Amino acid sequence: MANEHTQRAARPITDWLPITPKEVKQRGWEALDIILVSGDAYVDHPAFGPAVIGRILEHAGYRVAIVPQPNWQDDLRDFKKFGRPRLFFGVTSGCMDSMVNHYTANKRKRATDAYTPGGKAGFRPDYATTVYTRILKQLYPDVPVVIGGIEASLRRVTHYDYWADRLFPGILADSGADLLVYGMGEQPLYELLKLLEKGVPFSSMRTIPQTAFMLHEGEKMPKNKNWQDVEIASHETCLKDKLKFAANFKIIEQESNKVQARRILQQVGTRTLVINPPYPPMSEAQIDHSFDLPYTREPHPKYKKRGSIPAYEMIKFSVNMHRGCFGGCSFCTISAHQGKFIASRSEQSILKEVDQITHMKDFKGYISDLGGPSANMYKMKGKVQAICDRCTAPSCIHPVVCHNLDTSHKPLREIYEQVAAHPKVKKAFVSSGIRYDLLVKSYNKQGDEADMEAYMDKLVKDHVAGRLKVAPEHTSDETLKVMRKPSFRFFHEFKKRYDRLNKKYKLKQPLIPYFISSHPGCQEADMANLACETKGMGFQLEQVQGFTPTPMTVATVIYYAGVHPYTLRPVYTAKSEKEKQNQHLFFFWYKPENRKKIKEKLLRLGRTDLLEKLLGKKTGSSS
Repeated sequence: MANEHTQRAARPITDWLPITPKEVKQRGWEALDIILVSGDAYVDHPAFGPAVIGRILEHAGYRVAIVPQPNWQDDLRDFKKFGRPRLFFGVTSGCMDSMVNHYTANKRKRATDAYTPGGKAGFRPDYATTVYTRILKQLYPDVPVVIGGIEASLRRVTHYDYWADRLFPGILADSGADLLVYGMGEQPLYELLKLLEKGVPFSSMRTIPQTAFMLHEGEKMPKNKNWQDVEIASHETCLKDKLKFAANFKIIEQESNKVQARRILQQVGTRTLVINPPYPPMSEAQIDHSFDLPYTREPHPKYKKRGSIPAYEMIKFSVNMHRGCFGGCSFCTISAHQGKFIASRSEQSILKEVDQITHMKDFKGYISDLGGPSANMYKMKGKVQAICDRCTAPSCIHPVVCHNLDTSHKPLREIYEQVAAHPKVKKAFVSSGIRYDLLVKSYNKQGDEADMEAYMDKLVKDHVAGRLKVAPEHTSDETLKVMRKPSFRFFHEFKKRYDRLNKKYKLKQPLIPYFISSHPGCQEADMANLACETKGMGFQLEQVQGFTPTPMTVATVIYYAGVHPYTLRPVYTAKSEKEKQNQHLFFFWYKPENRKKIKEKLLRLGRTDLLEKLLGKKTGSSS
């Protein structure tokens, strides 16, 4: 089989991966090795996980097809159309957790789905990974199912589900899948394929890093002499004791972000959940390989009559330059899924993708984003790797910027210059949010002031698409500590530099700050202060949201357990609908219909000092 795989891998790939039996036959395949099932429509682009995994498998010579957005409510024909794969099914809910995709922070059903043609909702089930896996296990009980993607990754252990308002066991227990790949799946996938080619039975693949599985009662724990084990409180204990659940999270988060992590064990009934340590961050060559595969960079032609796919339209002409985020924000899942260490692409790989974009038929000369999870972390890493190897901190920049972190923006400036020099590029914008705290000397004391100024100068002059997104998230120092974000006073300093550079180049490019209400640690009075302070800065806030508890974050653990997982001390959180509405209302002080309610709330809080500031005649400018 290996020789046959090698021959197939040499075939030039210029079309989409097959999603219909007809397309499988057109490739001359009688059967498939692997079938991928996804909650998203199929977009053959490196920003979409199923496309990346599919292209990797095909590049390795495997016969792979995708079942995008199968109908789970009929006779299940979509799940049967390709028959039984030779090796396994791969299942993902798509680029988002299906519950985040479906519901707002107020648990209202969303009317649209950005990953579906025409933006139409209703093409995937709630808890999609579990629903798809159970169907496949019903139809093909002897075929292994591997689950991955963000839903599986962030639900890999006992977790609080906001929409059901209860604890769920790890998704392996609920779904019945055979193996879970967490985080970015390329490295565990390669190891899995290597073992399959050696003839290792699927049931024996239990020492692959960055995977998880269920060990049945009486089965022996697989041995790996390089791994140490840590046992966390059982699922049943967590159901009874919120403090034990909270304490679990500290271990889970730290092990997820360590270079030399321990294997995590958790009892779930009579079985044991085993979570193997993660791989090290991808090397430049490894991440380049994923992005350099022969994508068509477009949605499958099947969708042409159904309308555009909003998520694709947003990133169509954008370039993702790195993975990972060392911010460690309490409400964010990026580091839980991608890790805190940055894996950056080479300049060559980035410029190759830029050139591919310039040849797309409707490209007008504008790169919409040169970014990443945080736009300005490209090629930032520890100066001395041995120090990083010993680190257990979830954030490299909170409560202070680590002395070992290299925060030079020079590699970014060089990329910007090279992209701008492309003859077909008129402008290349930075639309991803930037970490402003890395650009404030009083906070980033290890950083070079001249480097910060040079980056900001170039950014403001050439790469802002009308407005720049930043995320201070709050103005209250106490709330910001819980968020693992810097004091708001540093945002004031950043804004001064930004405004000065706009004035220097005679530009009007407003800052668009993002804020969250009802986050753990935030009181109603904190929101009143937020409204006053941002009004005083000239903002009428638009980019605001209510806190949504999502699996695998510190903030969600606090929301459910009422305590911080690192200290086990109580932290206030607005939980009732009324409490949340009261906080969110302050964002919109400038709406006439809200004035009376806000006045009543300020009087009730005894904050008459804020009445004139917030509801006086002077109003801020729109942003």
